Amino acid sequence: MTPSRKSHLVIGVLTFVAGVVLLFPARVAYQWFAPDEIDLGGIDGTIWTGSAREMTGGGLYLRDVRWRMHPLRLFTGKLGFDIEATPGTGFIEAELALGLGGDVSIGNLNGSGSLQAVADILRMPGLRGNVSLQFERLHLRDGLPVAADGKIAVAGLVAPLIDAAPIGDYVMEFFTSEGGVAASVEDSNGAFDLAGSLTISADRSYVFLGKVAATERTSEKLRQQLRFLGSPDDRGQREIRLEGSL
Repeated sequence: MTPSRKSHLVIGVLTFVAGVVLLFPARVAYQWFAPDEIDLGGIDGTIWTGSAREMTGGGLYLRDVRWRMHPLRLFTGKLGFDIEATPGTGFIEAELALGLGGDVSIGNLNGSGSLQAVADILRMPGLRGNVSLQFERLHLRDGLPVAADGKIAVAGLVAPLIDAAPIGDYVMEFFTSEGGVAASVEDSNGAFDLAGSLTISADRSYVFLGKVAATERTSEKLRQQLRFLGSPDDRGQREIRLEGSL
């Protein structure tokens, strides 16, 4: 075979391979590679640019999922995508990178929606309210947040375990610390005067420490519940401590 014919053959093979990869159907990729916990329906397009009518996974339901892959991320050992989806109501958009060993890196995450969409995940039946989130960075390892820099705001929170009536608005500011992920928690227009801190450690344990006090917005029912937290200090504040494992 002459050098010219060899070069033409190599070019032809590379073109064929590139065409197969670029047009690799998303439906086939899903059947081959997707974990059992993820269920996609109405898949269309390719692994590079595609969509799914709906997705369920980890107790979360999303509609109108769309993605676009970043090929250069492959050189870092990760699959990188731009993702958009609708969580029942609202929207989610983010830059997603999937690494080896189950690592998930999320950048420029913005979204809003209803807390009802995550009530089952949080094991809080009847949870309602509107939530918005903005994260510059969120890194998950085996589902555990090991780095987080961003904010979650909740408006019109209803938690039946506390009260059937709305208990106001709250904000959580997340940041990454040496021991894991931490967050400040406070009310922005709540039924309580609340301020506290949340820490999530590498061993999957979490601790919330805070102080809460009644205000003119606190109902008599909630004031009665506050008494179970013990005696207030000289500023009328009572201590809260919640801990467990994720």
